[in-house]
Amino acid sequence: MYKHKHSYKTLWFGLAGAFVVIVGSILFGYAQGQKQEAEKMNPTKPVPADAELREKLTKDQYKVTRQCGTETPFHNAYRDNHKPGIYVDLITGEPLFSSLDKFDSGTGWPSFTKPIKPANVTEKRDTSYGMERTEVRAKSSDSHLGHLFDDGPAPTGQRFCVNSAALRFVPVEKLKEEGYGEYASLFQPQPQQQTAGEQQQAKK
Repeated sequence: MYKHKHSYKTLWFGLAGAFVVIVGSILFGYAQGQKQEAEKMNPTKPVPADAELREKLTKDQYKVTRQCGTETPFHNAYRDNHKPGIYVDLITGEPLFSSLDKFDSGTGWPSFTKPIKPANVTEKRDTSYGMERTEVRAKSSDSHLGHLFDDGPAPTGQRFCVNSAALRFVPVEKLKEEGYGEYASLFQPQPQQQTAGEQQQAKK
């Protein structure tokens, strides 16, 4: 009789333990899912310590972003990239530029007429190499991006000359998946405005 009671007790303890493990796994999976969703909603990451950046970034990426270096013109990732999407800060993921504002400046570096959000980019006076220039930096990471010139096309007349090594490109088809869904509407076909003649014709 005692052996039977002992066996039942062991069985119940085993079932209870299995139940706890199963519930724990479900809750852990749910928490991980919630965390991933939160990251998608807020893709901007904090700035890692310098030691971590040295380990994660390539030599060129670190030199450009943390030491104000300049990559080789005509031999970089995004100079000739014509795909629709946005360019984000390599380090934090903060949105910086849009392909809609990108143009071929002939300089060998990605060039843009404006930032996707002016508040995400800061400007700083640069007198290095005996020149008077305006340096462009990412606000959240304080990374060096490139320089701003006043020889760009209309409508801004500005040219944000940016190093590919400071950027990461997110194609339009992955904007929502990576947490940048709010920018997808920029790439939707815009309704054409009717001319005065077409409006008059429509009234007849």
